[in-house]
Amino acid sequence: MGSRADDIRRRIAKRKKEKERAARDFQNRFFLAEDEEKYGFEKLSTFEGGPGEGEHPLFRKEIVMLKILLSACLVLIIAIIFRNPSDMLEPARNFVKNSMEEDFQFAAVSDWYEKQFGKPLALLPFTDDREKSQSESSQDYALPASGKILEDFNANGQRIMVETGKGAVVEAMNEGYVRFAGEKEGFGKTVIIKHGDESESWYGNLENINVILYQYIEKGMPVGTVSEGKDETKGAFYFAIKKGDDFIDPIQVIRFE
Repeated sequence: MGSRADDIRRRIAKRKKEKERAARDFQNRFFLAEDEEKYGFEKLSTFEGGPGEGEHPLFRKEIVMLKILLSACLVLIIAIIFRNPSDMLEPARNFVKNSMEEDFQFAAVSDWYEKQFGKPLALLPFTDDREKSQSESSQDYALPASGKILEDFNANGQRIMVETGKGAVVEAMNEGYVRFAGEKEGFGKTVIIKHGDESESWYGNLENINVILYQYIEKGMPVGTVSEGKDETKGAFYFAIKKGDDFIDPIQVIRFE
């Protein structure tokens, strides 16, 4: 009998403590809200954990799972299209192939952005100070490679041919990003670098290319090595500078030996 009475008293005391704690919590929240409104602050919203405690309030597991499910469905649909030999699905197969093989035209987008807004994309590593220094000191260019001119600009109106040592490294004359890297008609293996002042430097007749498309290039960075020249003991490469739609004589910009 005594133990049962003690148990009842403990329950009553426990309930009393819970009510007092709840009253204190309510009072604290009430006065906090009053103080915030009094001093011009908006009410602070709180995130209280519940059954899903530990999840971020902006993170929704259902949305993530839905995206994963849709991605899996898309992969499955594409697999079915390519596994099915039906001619009716040929347009869909061609569309998928073209979408996967076509490179995103960063250079074209950058050109459009610069024409519209007058400044390079924020993602490109050009700054206003660099552009200003480039426009003010147009003669401050690095020599692509030491050598002598075998063929001058008047020979074809596009480029010059420079003879160097065998296996010589060709370096970027100024900073910029790689607009083209590959085979170019009339130039062979070629790297084209677009600079902050809208000009382009072309390095052709390369044996090896050491850069990739859309890569940012610092002044003097190696872009490739020269191919074998007319003299087997020497190397040679093509060099051109383009401003707008016209090529200009590189000798007017850079002094060669």
